[in-house]
Formats: sequence, C-alpha cells, structure tokens
Amino acid sequence: MFNRLIDRIFELSNKDFKQATYEVREFVDKMDVMDFKYIVKQIGTIPEIIEHDSTQEKLYSKASDIILARCFRELGMASRALEERADSADIIAESVAGYNYSLVADAKCFRLSRTAKNQKDFKVSNLSDWRGSENEYAVLVAPYFQYPQSVSQIYSKALENNVCLITWEHLSIMLDRNIKENENLSLESLWNSSQMIARDKTLVFANAKLCFLPRMDGYVAKKIGLSEVAFMNILSDYKDIMIHRGEFEIEYWNDCIDKVKMYSREEAIEELIKSKKLYEKISVINAYVEKLKK
Repeated sequence: MFNRLIDRIFELSNKDFKQATYEVREFVDKMDVMDFKYIVKQIGTIPEIIEHDSTQEKLYSKASDIILARCFRELGMASRALEERADSADIIAESVAGYNYSLVADAKCFRLSRTAKNQKDFKVSNLSDWRGSENEYAVLVAPYFQYPQSVSQIYSKALENNVCLITWEHLSIMLDRNIKENENLSLESLWNSSQMIARDKTLVFANAKLCFLPRMDGYVAKKIGLSEVAFMNILSDYKDIMIHRGEFEIEYWNDCIDKVKMYSREEAIEELIKSKKLYEKISVINAYVEKLKK
C-alpha cells in the first residue's frame, strides 16, 4: 500500500497542486484501516526515489499532513489538514469526547540519507507560536530514529514552550492497539507531556537538552496499558522495519550507480550539466541581463 501511495504521488505530480492534494486526500481517507496503519509505519521516511525539492517531495509532505490528520481521527478526535499557508501549523485536531481542548500539529518526514538535523529542521519554536491563543497544545510528529538520540536544542525548546515531541512509531503503536479517546480515556496528558517533564524537579537546567524520548515511551506505554518492557519489545520491531527500509533504499542507490556506470561519455557530461543545473543558472542570468538592457 505504501508503494501505491508513492505511485499515486508520481501520477498526480503533473496536475495543479491543489487538485493533486485533493486527490491524495481522497486516496488516504478512502483506504482500508489496515492499509492505513501500514502506511503510518512507513510515512516518516521519504523514499530516495523522490527527488529533493521536487513536486513529488512537496506532494509527499502534504500527504504526510493528511495522514497525520487521519491518525488523530483514528484516535477519536476531530482533525483536518489545513490548506497550505505560510507561518501556520499543518494540522489542527480537537477533542470531541468532552475534554474541551484542541491542538495544532506538524508532521515531519526525513530521508535516511539526510545528514544531522538541528532545531531549524524541527521548527519547535515556530510550532509553539502557531498554537496561538485558541489551541492548548502543540504536537510535533517525527520518525523515532530520526530524532537526535542524545543531546539537542530541540528538547530544551520543547520543554520551554510545552511542545509535545512524539513519533510516528508512537502513534502507530497506539493505532495498532485501537486506542481511542472517549469518556473513559483522555489523551490530553500525552499532548501536555513536555510540561510534565519540565515540572520534574530532578531535571536540572543543564540536562534540558537531553533526549527525553524514553520518557515519552513510558508515557505512551502507560496510556495504552503496556509495561515498558513490552512497549520496548514492540519498538524493537519498528527498528527492524527501518533496517529493512534502509537496505531497500541502499539497493535503489546501487542501481543508480550501476546505470551511471553504463553512460556513454556524452550522456555522462549531459547528466553532470543537469545535476549542476547549469542551463537554469544561465537562463536566470540571461533574464536579469535582458531586463537591464531594456
């Protein structure tokens, strides 16, 4: 099913972006719940076949928003992905079980080939601002094994601004166990987790940048009624999924290398010119010079 989503993104990439987004939303919202749960396990990793800064990458990002919005709905909330706007969150979700809170959320996906990430990649402070005065919580969702695993400013920023850092894997585990917010179960404490961690008197300022994902593991495990040992065993299965995914992406690049090795001299030169976008650079300068000539 994940490959079908990627195929659909490529099929739609030549359409008007608004129309393509509508059709991706229709594709995601109509899919069977088991297929959807499988996609949640994969969506956090951008396939290498999708070129950086391409229309396909932009549409993949929008698909991740739509998928995250459906995740919240599957968890028993009302949620939707917002129309593309500058300086705003991508998703809004609201409790409909009588708990009277709402949240904004941002979906993050990364390539396995991406180098070290920092605060700017996660936009924790921006997400806090996008919450505004009308939403109680701000939630960032990113792949578990792509979060910094030791020390990072994103953790101190999250504690300072009460931004919940949760993962696609956490949501996937909750969906697999059919967790839904209802009159007997509130998910609010999860979205408020950074504030609870910040209130911990044992957390001195010097440790504010330490990765607190293990704390989140404990919170999620407790919320869904699992021991932390059982939860970590499940999380280990997700690590295996990523290992398999990594092997698949390596195979893709090895195939690319094999194709490049078969290029003729002329094909290799043309490919190098394209990769450096030399024609585009000349075109931009030409347009600038022509404007000056007028």
